[in-house]
Amino acid sequence: MTCSRAYVAIDFETADSCRDSACAVGLTKVQGGEIVDRLYGLIRPPRSRFSPFCVNVHGIHWSDVKDAPAFREFWIENAGFLEGADFLAAHNASFDRSVLGACCTMAGLPAPSLPFVCTVELARNQWNLRPTKLPDVCRHLGLDLNHHHAGSDAEACARIVMAAVDENPRCLTPFGI
Repeated sequence: MTCSRAYVAIDFETADSCRDSACAVGLTKVQGGEIVDRLYGLIRPPRSRFSPFCVNVHGIHWSDVKDAPAFREFWIENAGFLEGADFLAAHNASFDRSVLGACCTMAGLPAPSLPFVCTVELARNQWNLRPTKLPDVCRHLGLDLNHHHAGSDAEACARIVMAAVDENPRCLTPFGI
């Protein structure tokens, strides 16, 4: 059974502990249970100082993003990517929702009003998994992952939703979907 809903899986990497510091975003669009589009982009955050912790996690430095578009430019240019989506999906959705909201606020743009499905919660509900870090869920499902590359993380998240819906078409009900 495929999900009849269209959705976009989203993942952000940040330059520091502030939520408005997105330095990379990955988006994977799913329609009719199939991945139909992918988007990955580097973003110039509002501050040039990257936290060593964040750099250690994702490997992105200021020199990688200094010539990239700011969030406002990137988001306006790619606004159509969310068209037709019924919801957004993210692993640990509270983080990605807060980054999206903070970046939109900083850029003077409205944040998308789409509901979020958290694939951490989905994996716990669907497969009773613990721990539910993205590599753990991907290993359980046999999915490839280049962890902390926003494009790879977003695609993995999309595939987690696809696998859950294939097994249980009603698995999204707890999220109001």
